[in-house]
Amino acid sequence: MSEQNSFPPVGGPIPPEPSLRQELGAFVWETIKIVAISLVIIFPIRYYLLQPFFVKGASMESNFEDGDYIFIDEISYTLGEPRRGDVIVFHYPLDKSQFFIKRVIGMPGETVEIRDNKVIIHNLAHPDGQVLPEPYLDANQQTLGEMRIKLDDNEYFVLGDNRLKSSDSRRWGAVNRSLITGRAFIRLWPWTDGIKIPHITYPI
Repeated sequence: MSEQNSFPPVGGPIPPEPSLRQELGAFVWETIKIVAISLVIIFPIRYYLLQPFFVKGASMESNFEDGDYIFIDEISYTLGEPRRGDVIVFHYPLDKSQFFIKRVIGMPGETVEIRDNKVIIHNLAHPDGQVLPEPYLDANQQTLGEMRIKLDDNEYFVLGDNRLKSSDSRRWGAVNRSLITGRAFIRLWPWTDGIKIPHITYPI
């Protein structure tokens, strides 16, 4: 007795297999879509929100070491202004092709005084001056120099955390707001030092 298929045919004739050319075209089109979507996502993040930087030199030790890999946040300074204690990346005022990393110490309109190994801030709240507490400095650090500088409405006074090995506003003056790229936001390497870079809050 012959076997018979008990299932009736459905759906009409079987369509032909796609050609190699059609498969290649579909693959290329899917690749183009993936690349385009990736660029739409990555481009604004890379160029408008976050930028990667390698720390070079010893001027921010021991909070930032030579070779640390960090991301800087640019959007915060698009929407707002730098704050005292922020660690910022900016164009070096004497050579704008170079990037420096320092900590914001003096704010626009303030007078910054350095004497007796102390940073003294003169502003509307403290016209006679207030010593700036700096718990992030290592115990052996010294803020050398004797100076007094009045900042204009677009200037920031910056110092390295490693005061003994830092070229900063003590040497070449204040940083104009237009030169600031962003603030250090995330440390990607080394992992042992923590990812999020904390903001410093001062009682001044």
